[in-house]
Amino acid sequence: MVATGQTAPAHSMSIRDAAPNAGSYEPITGRQRAQWFVRSTFGAESLAAGTFTAGFGTARNRPEEYGPHWDGFGKRYGIRLTGVATSHAIEGAAGSLWGEDPRYFRATGQPIKGRIKNVVVMTFEARQSDGSLAPAYARYLGNAGSNFISNAWRADSASSAGDASVRILLGIAGKMGSNAFAEFWPDVRKYIFRKKH
Repeated sequence: MVATGQTAPAHSMSIRDAAPNAGSYEPITGRQRAQWFVRSTFGAESLAAGTFTAGFGTARNRPEEYGPHWDGFGKRYGIRLTGVATSHAIEGAAGSLWGEDPRYFRATGQPIKGRIKNVVVMTFEARQSDGSLAPAYARYLGNAGSNFISNAWRADSASSAGDASVRILLGIAGKMGSNAFAEFWPDVRKYIFRKKH
């Protein structure tokens, strides 16, 4: 079973009912978990997001210690990438202990309301080894842990507990945005390419 782009059955609007059940869900393997880490950390979507956030921070010169030029952009990009890598490493490793699946599963075939609900639900929950949904504790641990750990290498003006807390909230918002992209972009891409022919 593939990760992003996985489709759930279309017979119900309930996200829990639409989720893969014990008969159709295949637990994530160690190899798939490693592939998820590489793709979610170094894939095109993640690198593009890093370019945007580093560019935005450079334009605002936040934090000021890094400066408003290319050198500052590189530092911001690197800081963000190390934070993302740490978060995903914690999530992947911790989740492997209790069978939490970090992959996103699309709700293809559901009405738009159901698909939006899937985006939100899959921000806070994750598949377990039996295919059921449960709170994504490994994701929470990765998000919070990486943001507090990264205070050790961040600029002084961005390394307080309050700064880490803000980054945790931004991480949740970023996860929801990533889910929305995974849910709807394949359909948008098909529509665009079909219109070109």
